[in-house]
Amino acid sequence: MLATPGTLPPPAQDARWAYETKQDGQRVMVYLPGDGTLLLRARSGEDITAAYPELGPLAATLGDTPAILDGEVLALDAEGRADFQALQNRMGLAHTPALASHRAARTPVHLVLFDVPYLAGPRMTTPYTRRRELLAGLGLNGPRWSVPGAVVGHGAEALRMTREHGLEGVVCKRLDSVYEPGIRSRSWIKIRNTRSVDVIVGGWLPGKGRLSGLPGAVLVGRRAGGRLVYAGRVGTGWSEDERTELAALLAASASERCPFDPVPRIPGARWVLPRLVGEVGFSTRTRAGLLRQPSWLRLRPDLTPEESAADLPEDL
Repeated sequence: MLATPGTLPPPAQDARWAYETKQDGQRVMVYLPGDGTLLLRARSGEDITAAYPELGPLAATLGDTPAILDGEVLALDAEGRADFQALQNRMGLAHTPALASHRAARTPVHLVLFDVPYLAGPRMTTPYTRRRELLAGLGLNGPRWSVPGAVVGHGAEALRMTREHGLEGVVCKRLDSVYEPGIRSRSWIKIRNTRSVDVIVGGWLPGKGRLSGLPGAVLVGRRAGGRLVYAGRVGTGWSEDERTELAALLAASASERCPFDPVPRIPGARWVLPRLVGEVGFSTRTRAGLLRQPSWLRLRPDLTPEESAADLPEDL
């Protein structure tokens, strides 16, 4: 079940919603069959259990009670806040367990668990409030995993608190909502404190001067009716190492064909296959739908273009 980007519910409906801190990590489904084993699956369905060996002891926490838990893997900074860049060093290592174990010693992860669609039987039609009660009753607070709190009502205050503490935002969840597997539902609404969007990279412009040989800017788009519509160029937000890494990814995706429809007039543009997803911060949109003052926030290797929320708003 996925959250839909949006805004806080109207004040008159505030008490019908719970508010949880929006996590900034890799979404996982945790399968505990009750036989002492553990299986972690990414949103793509890939088995990523071996990428996070430090979560192995979770397998024994519920004894012989079978369960499926929904959660997110985080890498935490010194202040206990999620650091997605640090997590990127842990992702993609499911097929290299030795390297995963080595990095686990340097950058251990923490698993937050926020739903239980299965507990000794399906719970998907059980209301959110009851699922949260069941989850809280499991006592899943260990050295590398926990169940974060949720508040009912007071959405504006919850969002303000996350902003003041430098957190990503909140997820609003309707109290009577059922669990909808694989669906981006309006029963869950995500709100980021920074105004940001998912974008799909469709091209780039070569850098100049000290950036010679590197991308000076990437050309990004958003989906609309089966097309990739140009949304602007992004030229800031990378460290030197990140820009070098991006250059390699762009080279591996090179294409002779422009993926945008309609084709924008951009002299010197280099096109790529539209398979890289990024997150971009911005101030506002122009009337044409282009992002104003965009800045690169992060690459999203955990998302395919189809899984991302890189869709144009319906009012554009």
